[in-house]
Amino acid sequence: MYLARTYQEYFRQSTQSLFSTSPVEMPELELYVIYTGDSKIDREYISLSEEFFGGRKTALDVCVRMMTDGQDGDIINQYVVFTKVMDGQARIYGRTREAVREAIRICKDRDVLKEYLENREKEVVDIMITLYDQQQVLEEYVASEKRKTATETAKETAKETAIKLYKMNLPVKDISEAVGYSMEIVRNWLGLLPQA
Repeated sequence: MYLARTYQEYFRQSTQSLFSTSPVEMPELELYVIYTGDSKIDREYISLSEEFFGGRKTALDVCVRMMTDGQDGDIINQYVVFTKVMDGQARIYGRTREAVREAIRICKDRDVLKEYLENREKEVVDIMITLYDQQQVLEEYVASEKRKTATETAKETAKETAIKLYKMNLPVKDISEAVGYSMEIVRNWLGLLPQA
């Protein structure tokens, strides 16, 4: 979507019409990902079709250049340093404004993205807090799904146990106490009609 907008803006600025019979001139596309993780990346380029479609030719394929550090002091290197400082402060203060502000202070003191951070500190804080909020929502969702799965698994295990105990001729009341579910739920699992 953003790529299409970028090209659209390029055509507008270069006053080229996509509706003319003449071919338009397009700049060659270059895509980059700045990797800031701790794991070692063993290749310089990653292809969409190779990563997700087993190398098959697809309608859309992109080749992305992986960048891990840059040259000492260049913008890429400074960005990587900034992300590592952010991670360190998040470990100390949690994902809070205090962590972001302290990371910005440290980076400005070290002359890392200093001019940018001085001019756009509020914007950087807002962006980082938004990213933290999105990550927290995702983590809460994953934790909720894990709890839901664990609850469903425990209930299914209790049901299987109740059926086995019933086949051993244990009374429903004892089975209910053993599996920790009400007699009504156990009767339902066992296919027994409610007692009048």
